[in-house]
Order: sequence, then structure tokens, then C-alpha cells
Amino acid sequence: MEPEDPDLGALVLRAQRGDVDAFDRIYLDVQPRLLRYLRTLVGDEAEDVASEAWLQIARDLGKFSGDSAGFRGWTARIARNRAMDLLRRRQRRPVEPVPLERLVDLAGCADGTEQLVLDELSTDAAVRLIATLPRDQAEAVVLRVLFELDSAGAGRVLGKRAGAVRTAAYRGLRNLARRLERISGEPVTRRTAAALEDTT
Repeated sequence: MEPEDPDLGALVLRAQRGDVDAFDRIYLDVQPRLLRYLRTLVGDEAEDVASEAWLQIARDLGKFSGDSAGFRGWTARIARNRAMDLLRRRQRRPVEPVPLERLVDLAGCADGTEQLVLDELSTDAAVRLIATLPRDQAEAVVLRVLFELDSAGAGRVLGKRAGAVRTAAYRGLRNLARRLERISGEPVTRRTAAALEDTT
């Protein structure tokens, strides 16, 4: 059972007043999401980039105002900026793809391939698979599904229109579904196709 999402807006207000416990709770909610997102961008260097992002988040926390989704979007944008800095510095060496054989057991799930991607997003294998997508699709999928941002919120992080984010997320999820279908040999069902469209 998933823990209840904290009201990050309220926690931020408390943290801005110096409440260390509130900042700890913010970190515990946001850090796993940031790491998964950053793994789609910079692979194994995600923890280093997240550390740099948290330094800026802590420094600039007093400047933030907004709700939970706004805070998640703000932290994602900071992390993305740090990741882009790293990618520019290293001239973007290729991300090592995950061996697709490792996902065969996951792909055999009776729920269908798209729903599998959504249900198993928290696993390292799924995050690595998402990282093999074109960057615009990978970022859209992670921001929409993992950060639970709406298309407009994800668009603010990426500097794109909401419609472009919806399209990229849809294409990314379809691309992942096709890859997993090739591994498992299972066709896409109408139920999972509908679930996919609801996500985007």
C-alpha cells in the first residue's frame, strides 16, 4: 500500500520557517522521484546531480511559493537544469541500455504491457528502459507518471506546450509498450490501451 502523499505546500511553508522535520519529509517524498527522473537523463551520475540539485533547492527554498504539484515541478526543473549542465560538460556520452532479457519476467505480467510500465516504473529496470527512449519522450513519461504533474506542469519544467508534453508522453508509453510486447510476445489489450490514454 502506497503511503499517503504529504501536502508539500504546507511542508514547504514549515520548512521555510526553519522546521527541519518538515524539510526531512519533503526530501523523503521528492528524492526518490528526482533520482528516477535523473537516471533517465544522466544514468549512473543521478545521485551526484541530485546532490547538486538539493543544494540549490535548500538555498532557494525561501523563494518558492505554491502547492505540492508546483513544488514537485520546481524541484524537477532545478534537477533538470543541473543534469543539462552535466550533459553539456561531458558532451553527452551514450547511455548504456538495459539488457532487454532482464525485463522478460516483468513483461509476462497478465495485466498487459502498458500497465506494466506504469505499475513497475519504480523499478530500476523500468527506469533504465525509459532512459532508452528519445529524451523528450523519457522526460514526459517520468514527469507525468512519476512526478504526477499534469501536462501544463510538465510543460513548465520542459519549456514546452502542454499538448507537446501529452504527445511525447503518449508516444513514449506506446514505444515502451511495443518494446515490451516484442520481449513477451503478448499483444496490447483494449483495457491497457485505455489506461495508457488516461495517463497522457
